[in-house]
Amino acid sequence: MMVTRKLLTAGALLGAGALALTGCGGTAGDAAEGGDDAIAGTITVLTQRTDIVDTVFQDYKAQFEEKYPDVTVEFEAITDYEGEIAVRMNTEDYGDVLLIPNSVDPDQLGDFFEPIGPTDEVSKTYRFAAEEAYDGQTYGIAITGNTNGLVYNKKVWEAAGITDLPTTPEEFLEDLQAIKDETDAIPYYTNYADGWPLSQSDSNRGALADPDYSNTHVSYSDTPWAEDEWHGIVDGLLFDVVANGLNEEDPLTTNWEESKNLLGTGKVATMLLGSWAITQMQDAAEAAGEAREDIGYMPFPYQVDGTFHAQVGGDYKNAINIHSEHKAAARAWIEWFANESGYAFDNGGLSPLVDGPTPETLGDFEEAGVEYVEMTPAQAGEESHEADVISKSEIDLYGPVYRQKLVDIARGAADGDKESYFADLNQRWADARAAVDAG
Repeated sequence: MMVTRKLLTAGALLGAGALALTGCGGTAGDAAEGGDDAIAGTITVLTQRTDIVDTVFQDYKAQFEEKYPDVTVEFEAITDYEGEIAVRMNTEDYGDVLLIPNSVDPDQLGDFFEPIGPTDEVSKTYRFAAEEAYDGQTYGIAITGNTNGLVYNKKVWEAAGITDLPTTPEEFLEDLQAIKDETDAIPYYTNYADGWPLSQSDSNRGALADPDYSNTHVSYSDTPWAEDEWHGIVDGLLFDVVANGLNEEDPLTTNWEESKNLLGTGKVATMLLGSWAITQMQDAAEAAGEAREDIGYMPFPYQVDGTFHAQVGGDYKNAINIHSEHKAAARAWIEWFANESGYAFDNGGLSPLVDGPTPETLGDFEEAGVEYVEMTPAQAGEESHEADVISKSEIDLYGPVYRQKLVDIARGAADGDKESYFADLNQRWADARAAVDAG
């Protein structure tokens, strides 16, 4: 779940002079008993999972405290996680364990979070270790891994007479049109009002089958919205979906929580979301008396050499507040959560462990022959290049604002057309890139 990635204000940049965690690169169990390094004390764990904090997370608490009896875990669930954390990180009061927000750029990680250890060491145990890393240090461990595509209601697609997965954006549009013509379902749901679901498309770059794409294109290109570039492809498809009236009637009234029920019951056919959403949609279907098996997951409609590809990456990363007074206990929680909680598997996600299990919810991808693509990390010294171009251009590439305007243009609620809007985005991006590269 992503929102706008933006630089925090200068006032939020806290000092990074705190001592590194004892045994950094090792495990929490290495900490000595007694003193600040003891696995003891009360820790506050911040989470965005308001839906299960009073149920599933209480089971986690009991299991963890049984293993570490000198630790007490308290949870704080935050509905507007990104918004509230961005404010709280102007202080030292942002929990002991928290999810690294999208508003923190790579070169700011050390200002707010305790390093977990050298990236090359952490990556021997945990996947996605390079995603929240800077200057050779990793600062967070993924709560789960995701792949990316479209969650859909199989019954609706079958009722429309669709038997094969779309392999191109054009076929996808044709299938949505068939759903509109042959069923009562809304073919595609944008979740415009909540905003963040629109940003999910940026995590599908791996559909182009090039793990180096982000390091050779995007912020290294002057035309990311060209027809053959990723943002031109995916944002162009969103525009065409809306321009052809294949989405909800009034995007301003969409509701994320309600959308789960709409898709689960077949009132909505399709949404572009990470694989983390599969179990939530299945739960909604089951709660409404429908079958969990009605919910499927398809790759983005694009093939390279006749094969679907899907990007894999870490979800939010658990991290340690650099100002925490109980860093050993905080680290113990992070490692236990990744190693023993089962959170990733239970939520249909890829395990953060290198040798972890693959969830049954991705069976559809196996049947479709999808090949997974893990994107190559940025080269040393280039970790903030894309974020810098985003900041300079004021185009929220990881957020909803420019995509909401795209939807508004497509539905006739704002002036312009796709070609002129993309041309403007390309120009702003090229100017920002030139400024960043010039130093």
